Parts: sequence; C-alpha cells; structure tokens
Amino acid sequence: MSMISDASSYFRPLNYTTSFTDPAVRSYTKNNDISWDLLTDATRALVIDQGDYFAFTVDDIDRRQALPGFIAKASMGAAYNLSNEVDSYVSNLMYTAVNQTANDLGAYVADISDNTAYALFVNLRKQLVKSNASDGALWSVVPPELYAALLQDSRFIKANEAGTDAGLRQGLVGRIAGFDIYESNTVPQPTSGTFAVLAGSNMATTFADQILETEAVRLQNQFGDGVRGLHVYGAKVVYPTALALASVTVQA
Repeated sequence: MSMISDASSYFRPLNYTTSFTDPAVRSYTKNNDISWDLLTDATRALVIDQGDYFAFTVDDIDRRQALPGFIAKASMGAAYNLSNEVDSYVSNLMYTAVNQTANDLGAYVADISDNTAYALFVNLRKQLVKSNASDGALWSVVPPELYAALLQDSRFIKANEAGTDAGLRQGLVGRIAGFDIYESNTVPQPTSGTFAVLAGSNMATTFADQILETEAVRLQNQFGDGVRGLHVYGAKVVYPTALALASVTVQA
C-alpha cells in the first residue's frame, strides 16, 4: 500500500474562510432615510487533497563505498522534485480559473528583437487594476524563454529603471511594470510553444501544505535502509478576478 493511501486520513478540510458581498454605494440626500444592505456570506473550505511521496533504498555496501553525503544529496533532489509538483499543480489551478474569462488577454507574441515583452506586462497590469486587484503586491511567473526576452530590455535589467535593487531570492529575478517576476520551468503550456503566463495579486489564491513524514527505516529483506518522505497540500483560487492570463509565444 502506498504512503499516500496510508495518509488518506490527512486529506481533510484545513481551514475555512468567509467572504461577504460588497455593500452598495448610493447617493445621499440630506435629511432623507438611508438604505441598509444585509450582507450575505459564503464559506470557502481549503481542502488538502493532493499528495506526493518519494522512496529510495540505500544498500549497506553502497553506504560504505560511496562518497559521504550522497544520501543527503538524493534527499535534496527528491525535495526539489516535490516542489516542482506543487508548482505545477498550483499554476494549472490558477490557469483553469482565469482561462477564457474577461481577464484572459488571449494570444500574444513576445519578440526578442523589438522588446515587445514589456508591453505584455503593461497590459496585464492594466487588466488587473481594472478588475480592482490590489496593485501593491503584483507578481508574474514566466518561462525561461520569456525571461530571456526580458533580459534584452534595459527597463528590466537596470535596477534604477526596474524600481528595485533587491537581490535574487526564491526564484525572483527582477521587476517590470510593477510586477515581481519569477522564473519557472512549470509554466503551463496548453499547446507546444505557447506559454500560459499568469499574473496576479497575492489575494488571488490560498495554499496550505504539510510535510507529514520524512524518515529512514531499516529494510527487512535486504541489508540496507530505506528513505521516504510524504508531502500533502491543497490550494484554492478564492478571487479569480485577481488573476490575469496571456497565451505567449516567444520568437527571436
């Protein structure tokens, strides 16, 4: 039985958030009665319903003969692959939520030779502001192909023009048109060569995860150890209007 099946009891609603309808804004006439709105609420549950695991064996002979640190290196590689699975899941969830909505800008060609990538982010930002998404913490995730196009534009690579001189951190590669730009290999590709470039506000999506177990166990039927780990997580798009999308093709 897989560890994910063993951990099925952990796949449960993690928390609940309650959202309310916005009150109406009305004209005021002096000395007249005002109208009161009754707020209606909707509860959203974030369910941890995704699970991934890794498991590998280490023979005692390999442990003795191999260079020190190879188990830690293998575990780090597994952790990196787990994070890629999460990135793919969340990005595809957001893509599905905004695809073919009013915030889907449709097809766009970013030409490296004439710096048209900059205009893409100007249009994405405009759409988000029109949708009343907060512009205080806007982000966009781009594939390496689009990042290469941005590197041709001084408005992106110069700190004084990008609006920040912060160092690289956790995939953050710069700022442009008010967006924190993150580079990722997990940007959705609905069709070959076309990237679903997402942009949005931090308010759009909620996420929760747990590392339920990472352990080394002695194997019963061989001379060696087993190393295994389990990661469960869930995400929900709570404000789809705080996301924007463009289907981008990059050409030289």
